[in-house]
Amino acid sequence: MSKSSNGYMQTTALPKGEHSSDDVQLEDFTATVADKWQGTVADKHDMVMLGRSQVLRRNFSFVSILGFSAVLICTWELILANLLFALTDGGTGGLFWGFTVTIIASIFIFSSVAEMASMSPTAGGQYHWVSEFAPAFCQKFLSYISGWVLAMGWQGAVVGLSFVVGTIIQGLISLQSPSYEPQQWHGTLLIMAVVMFCIVFNTSLAKKLPLIEGFILLLHVIGLFAIVIPLWVLAPRNTPSVALFRFNNGGNWPTMGVAYMVGLLTALSSMMGYDCSVHMSEEIKDASSTLPRAMLWGVGLNAILGYVVVITLCFTITDPKALLDSDTGFPFIQLFFNVTHSYTATNIMTAIIIINIVSAVISEIATASRQIWSFARDDGFPFSNFLKKVSPGWNIPLNAVVVSFGCGVAISLINLGSSVALNAIVSLTMSALLSSYILSIGCIFLKRLRREPLPPSAFTLGRWGLVINAIALGFLSTFFVFCFFPTATPVDASTMNWNIAMFGGITLFATIWYIFTGHKKYRPPVDIQNRKL
Repeated sequence: MSKSSNGYMQTTALPKGEHSSDDVQLEDFTATVADKWQGTVADKHDMVMLGRSQVLRRNFSFVSILGFSAVLICTWELILANLLFALTDGGTGGLFWGFTVTIIASIFIFSSVAEMASMSPTAGGQYHWVSEFAPAFCQKFLSYISGWVLAMGWQGAVVGLSFVVGTIIQGLISLQSPSYEPQQWHGTLLIMAVVMFCIVFNTSLAKKLPLIEGFILLLHVIGLFAIVIPLWVLAPRNTPSVALFRFNNGGNWPTMGVAYMVGLLTALSSMMGYDCSVHMSEEIKDASSTLPRAMLWGVGLNAILGYVVVITLCFTITDPKALLDSDTGFPFIQLFFNVTHSYTATNIMTAIIIINIVSAVISEIATASRQIWSFARDDGFPFSNFLKKVSPGWNIPLNAVVVSFGCGVAISLINLGSSVALNAIVSLTMSALLSSYILSIGCIFLKRLRREPLPPSAFTLGRWGLVINAIALGFLSTFFVFCFFPTATPVDASTMNWNIAMFGGITLFATIWYIFTGHKKYRPPVDIQNRKL
């Protein structure tokens, strides 16, 4: 192992079975997929430079990976699904200005992420970048913690969206059958059904996933207008002053400013997670160029679609209290019915949202499994040898997909005992994503601050990189603090935001595991990559 002139730790690629001087075994660079699935010359160079072998098919193009990320984030669908929290803390004014702030923040955050993805287009994503860009004395530990937290966060996201689908279905039933009493076991079965349905697309239909993502992208765009046009035509209107400047402090916070910041998390949750496409980077053609473009196009597309829904809601919600008191548990379902006065129309409009969110779960399982597989590839988990296996012929991390399925089913069973416990687990997603962005962007910001050279990339922030990174970190740090706030006060065990306990618990567990065994087995990505190539 040697240090190059740019300060990176370098290794020379060794034949399989041989070791470098520090006894770190490198991967066999022989690809196990046909040449047509190995991507471009740049892709092949990147894989050797990163110290990886090509074992997954590169069958995602710009359009299909754009569809993958845009559909997974499901911005406008989640704004509707989480409308209860936005109206409680912030009101329509808080929703509009909160979404505006979120879009501005997303531009800086994901521009920073896109640049790192272009430098190192690897399925590891944030934990790889932390390993590469963090100071040498702490890179291994920070990378390890980042890998653990992010992997657990994406597992929680799979169950979280499945839970949303299940509760929306229960809300729709409640609208049409007032005598229906939702039971927790109903929700558990619905979560399992969604996860089982989506696992098919990640196994038997995995080869068709890029084509499926392109089709779902169309539904994501066209479905929006099937929702908003009836509202434009039939709903009463607010004046601009009421629509954009009516704020609400339903959470009984000390000031309207705090209520606004807590409510802003609704908008934030609808725009976080574009690193999902990064974890598919080893399945993208010309990844170093295609990935950053698709990521930023995804931000732009969902920002436009999100604004259409946000402005529509702000002008058509004339009686927020009536929607908040709805027995359905979802203000948007009650809004659809109040406007159309039709169960059929409400069912169709809601079904579009359900289909789109289920489609997002398909993408989330793919993302979660690639994150597990990649971290296991570096021996970050117990049973890594099992998790990192890619079966010949499948060319997908099948074992990791199966584990993601098992985790989804296991976590859903928690709902039988306590929905509070389930919400605590799925709430980890937001803090996991924000912390991974803070760590990775913070590391590259520090390198820029120290004027240390950065790797070449197809997409670069150039001389504006330091400023863009700094602004991104400012937004992220603020969001990270407020993501641990409950939605209302006073707080008891059932209304507490247990995100802080889950985040702290996972971090503590990973730290203890690292101290006792992880530091011996974990192979940080920087130790096997070779920037000299």
